[in-house]
Amino acid sequence: MDLDGVRFVAGVDVSTEGDMAYATVVVLEFPGLSVVEVRGFEAPLSFPYVPGLLSFRELPTVLGALESVESPVNVIVADAHGVAHPRRLGLASHLGLFVDVPCVGCAKSRLVGEYEEPEAEKGSASDLVHRGEVVGRVLRTRKNVSPVYVSVGNRIDLSSAVELVLACAPKYRLPETTRRAHEAANKLRRGEKFGIVAF
Repeated sequence: MDLDGVRFVAGVDVSTEGDMAYATVVVLEFPGLSVVEVRGFEAPLSFPYVPGLLSFRELPTVLGALESVESPVNVIVADAHGVAHPRRLGLASHLGLFVDVPCVGCAKSRLVGEYEEPEAEKGSASDLVHRGEVVGRVLRTRKNVSPVYVSVGNRIDLSSAVELVLACAPKYRLPETTRRAHEAANKLRRGEKFGIVAF
């Protein structure tokens, strides 16, 4: 994927409490990463918690939040896994089946696979391998800080996914897409107002 054509990148996150799910989409201008739009959607959970099937539980609210997005999003980064999943279908891949937009999984913890620890420098990476297949890349986004786990969701190659995550993480361990969406999801769960539209 040619990142030169990316103008808007979106981050998605879901927060749950009790039997409710709170999903948010934060759209950032790329490569500057300023927030241009924040959308949220809340609904009762309609699928039980089943390890490995979390996307079935969270996806409906993510799709609900995406429906109200006005910006022409070029790529989505989910706080989740893509193919780095036991069934090769984490939330980032599952979402990619419903939207006509490239999707990337960038997770804080590993779900499957083995890897060699990347070098300490920012940008260092190593392959995440599961059952003999490279399913993602373990990426250092800050020097001497724990890595993140990047995998293909849909319609993007792994190298481009890694390049995008690095470009979205100029300062912190987590990319701005994830940080901003997580903040917004917590606000939505607490009943606080948000909603920026400025493109």
